[in-house]
Amino acid sequence: MSSPLWNYTTPGIPDDLFERLPGIPLTKREARLLIISALRLESHSLLWDIGAGTGTIAVETGLLSPHGKIVAVERDEDVANLIRRNCSRFGIENVDVIEGSAPECLPNLPGKPHRACIEGGRPIKEILKEVWHYLEPQGRIVATASNLESLYTLSEGLAELQARNIEVVQSSINRLETRGTHQIFAAVNPMFILSGEKLDS
Repeated sequence: MSSPLWNYTTPGIPDDLFERLPGIPLTKREARLLIISALRLESHSLLWDIGAGTGTIAVETGLLSPHGKIVAVERDEDVANLIRRNCSRFGIENVDVIEGSAPECLPNLPGKPHRACIEGGRPIKEILKEVWHYLEPQGRIVATASNLESLYTLSEGLAELQARNIEVVQSSINRLETRGTHQIFAAVNPMFILSGEKLDS
């Protein structure tokens, strides 16, 4: 799928091409690449993106999988509308934005996902377990954590679910920035990216 803003076949859309709202998190480009890699999308994958925020993952995966379907879940109406606007900016038509709070809204989502991305929400372990319940066999789940508590909770949850091929990656990213007359490397907030597979039925 081509886009007037990003006419490339690779992911990695610059952050400044997305519309943003104050206080709403945006998954940085480099971390986005790691998340998308961990998802291992197939051409017709159904992806649930829980806690979609600005919609960067939904936009990127919508472009990468034009024959797939992405369901972006966001509880706040203004943020859900932000996702819709970002999808419109990139000409994406295979993303459904659902206003709802996980895990309560999950039974009403369309289909059973082949892939799931959990980018936020509380209580995070209950969300993880409920998403896992709907995940198709051979499916993959990817979750992000920005602090030690969430990392521990998600790790414990994946172990309790008997997820297979669990991977945990911590991003460590620095960007060159100009400050005054100097160029320095500034750190992007680190993120833990956890993934696992559901091999049974």
